[in-house]
Amino acid sequence: MATRDDDFSACSALVVDGNPTSRSILVGQLRDFGVGNVMQAARAVDARRQLEFRSFDFVLCELHFADEASSGQDLLDDLRRNQLLPFSTIFIMITGEATYARVAEAAESALDGYLLKPHKAVHLGERLRQARIRKVSLQGIFSAIEAEDFEGAARLCMERFESKGLFWLYAARVGAELLLRVGRPAEAQQLYQAVVAAKTLPWAKLGVARAQLDAGQLTQATSTLENLISSDPNYSDAYDVMGRAQFELGRFDKALETYKMAATLTPASVSRLQNLAMMSYYAGDHVEAEKLLDRTTRLGLESKMFDCQSLVLLAFTRLENGDRKGLQRCHDDFTRLLERNPDMPRVRRLADIVVALNLIQQHQFAQSVEAVRNLAKTVTSSEFDFESASNVLALMSQLAHKAIQLNELESVVDVIGMRFCSNRSMTELLAASAVAHPPYAERMRACQATVLEMAETAMALSLSGNPTAAVKNLILHGKETLNARLIDNAHQVLLKHGSKVIDAAALSTDLQDLRAKYGLHNAKASLGEQKRQAGGLALRTGTTRPVDKAAKAAAPLA
Repeated sequence: MATRDDDFSACSALVVDGNPTSRSILVGQLRDFGVGNVMQAARAVDARRQLEFRSFDFVLCELHFADEASSGQDLLDDLRRNQLLPFSTIFIMITGEATYARVAEAAESALDGYLLKPHKAVHLGERLRQARIRKVSLQGIFSAIEAEDFEGAARLCMERFESKGLFWLYAARVGAELLLRVGRPAEAQQLYQAVVAAKTLPWAKLGVARAQLDAGQLTQATSTLENLISSDPNYSDAYDVMGRAQFELGRFDKALETYKMAATLTPASVSRLQNLAMMSYYAGDHVEAEKLLDRTTRLGLESKMFDCQSLVLLAFTRLENGDRKGLQRCHDDFTRLLERNPDMPRVRRLADIVVALNLIQQHQFAQSVEAVRNLAKTVTSSEFDFESASNVLALMSQLAHKAIQLNELESVVDVIGMRFCSNRSMTELLAASAVAHPPYAERMRACQATVLEMAETAMALSLSGNPTAAVKNLILHGKETLNARLIDNAHQVLLKHGSKVIDAAALSTDLQDLRAKYGLHNAKASLGEQKRQAGGLALRTGTTRPVDKAAKAAAPLA
């Protein structure tokens, strides 16, 4: 028997309001509607903590909190950015502010409802009922997502959009997000552009830029973002995406300015503070980075939104400053994180870096060199990603700066450079990681020049009418260097000139194995672990497993 839209007996709710009278009224109204379980939070930070560890059917949240830097909008932004608010949760913002700007901002945040004070109980009940109707109407899409049938879910979204059925705009947004997730940015871009043409919406314009970024169209994405920010200078998600575009273009000074703006617009956002702190570090301002990283750690260490790489960079700055106690605190913080996350390889990997830094600080150089030696053993592993490369290189630079002889480990520097110096952005990030020992930074730039020469030689062979030699050349160098750019170039030439390539099938099989192990999925630079791109909807469900990136890399491009 179908559940009635107004039967809330099996539902749970969280009321977030700093005013005890308003909070009590909302709790009472929800109980009058028959909501089975109602919980409360007086502060946004308390609500965030509850939402990190359990799900609710309804969240009723006040926009303004007296004497708090965080707002309800900040809470919603962080929850969606970090995938802590599943589709099944209905989020309704409640406030006394009736300005158009706030209403528009709420709409852009994909709220399920927006209620103005003072309100009548019947109005709240209607909001809850309407939001529930939307969830039921799109249940087929959500069920496909929960079953990990992302292709099927995207198809249902497209059908709803094209038929202009109930909630067609929301379905389009979900569909475009799914297309980005399954690696079809061109189709996602078309869908976002169709939404813009039908009804100009900032989230759709931002979606166009995100799709352009995923497709490698960095210049076009930057232009789209400049126009969006010009028309809506307070749209904080747009600054996040702009920062990412500038970062990938290697324009670190511009990215730093953009991340500062994003952090200024939402000062309580841990994610944006982390971006600013890390960007400050890689831009070379380690004094300011130390302050920001310390603040990030104090604000977010206990939160799922905190990224452990922040703690690693904080440890590096404290070693540079000779802050023995501060570095020990970083070490102790990682010990606690490992106790909570004993089965997370990335946390263990990052903790090993801080252990080695602590050994250097204590002048236990023989042990620190041994720690680096153990880390260096994994440099050709498929699990050794760009983050690992930058941390190991930074660690080796600290030892070299202290005139510690690394001897047989010196070759590791060039292995890292040849594998990861695929473009200017990645090269300059590695050079920034090696700032403690400038010769290593120069070796990174020399490696990029060599990789570029290899790519150009192969492209010249292809253009001269010999794609077979071009593919074989790129595969050979790809195996030697494990460089994702060379491997991807080989794939692109094979796709374009497959009919002209001798033994194309055999070469394709050889190449697929390389792409699965050393493709772009683990060779992309980023500021920490990106959980979800700004401006998108959270696609997390309780049963969804991470996408198999290796399998995706091995599959032919759409």
